[in-house]
Amino acid sequence: MMTNITRVSGFLLLGFSDNRELQILHALLFLVLYLLGLAGNFIIITITMLDPQLQSPMYYFLKHLSFLDFSSLSVTVSQSIHSSLTDSGYISYAQCVLQVFFFMSLAWAEVAILTVMSYDRYVAICLPLHYEIIMDPRKCGWAVAAVWLSGGISGILYTTTTFSIRFCKVKIIHQFFCDIPQLLKLSCSSDYLGIVGVVAFMSTMAFVCFIAIALSYVHIFSTVLRMPSAEGRSKVFSTCLPHLCVVSLFLSTGAFVYLKPTSDSPTIFDLMLSLFYTVLTPTLNPVIYSLRNEAMKGAVRKLLLSRGFAKKK
Repeated sequence: MMTNITRVSGFLLLGFSDNRELQILHALLFLVLYLLGLAGNFIIITITMLDPQLQSPMYYFLKHLSFLDFSSLSVTVSQSIHSSLTDSGYISYAQCVLQVFFFMSLAWAEVAILTVMSYDRYVAICLPLHYEIIMDPRKCGWAVAAVWLSGGISGILYTTTTFSIRFCKVKIIHQFFCDIPQLLKLSCSSDYLGIVGVVAFMSTMAFVCFIAIALSYVHIFSTVLRMPSAEGRSKVFSTCLPHLCVVSLFLSTGAFVYLKPTSDSPTIFDLMLSLFYTVLTPTLNPVIYSLRNEAMKGAVRKLLLSRGFAKKK
């Protein structure tokens, strides 16, 4: 297949190993993480839609974040599991195009929704008397629409510029999904300058979003430190600090992979970095953002108990 890959239009994803036993192990580990991520995000989507007490802007944004994570895992991880189980890393040109489009759209939409969520928490904690006016349902709807629109535009920009280049080298991708930095290694001479411009622009926008998130949390922490109640301070800190850590991990690993110079000899470090923003973050988000929340845990218990009672009846 390594010989024939130069004669077809698709690409060969090498993944983590060509050893069959390690491929099976990789598939099983990814399957466990995939099922955990899908289950956690599906639970959040379900209870925020069904529970009337979880209809505030915070849970409205959480529902969309969970849908983004649910979709993102399905775009990259499911393909990797299939490739490992079938011992075939081949992905067609059309599949690669769609994977790049959906992954980049969802990744940017996640950056945008995390920014909106940090602003929501800032208003709730620092400006509680104006919360209902600032975060009214109409404005929240427009904010979510802007999130999805910006994600779609980002996906279109990345996809059109990436696949406008000519791929002159052997179409082997040292990754478990169609990742843009790996695709750029296959380009001819300076064909990739367009995508470099898009990456630079979107990285600047991501940095602006990160600064906005950081400033929101600075204001939140400064307000919390003035609280007289030690219990209230610890509650806010225990919620906000994990949020900030996950956001930092997602943005820093993604920025490092996309901004560092491409190398012809990829390392296991490159693969491990990509795991953070493609697999671990969407899997951890339900735990960090929602399932540690008392109202969410109460809604889950109520849903399970009501179903159990209905079955007994």
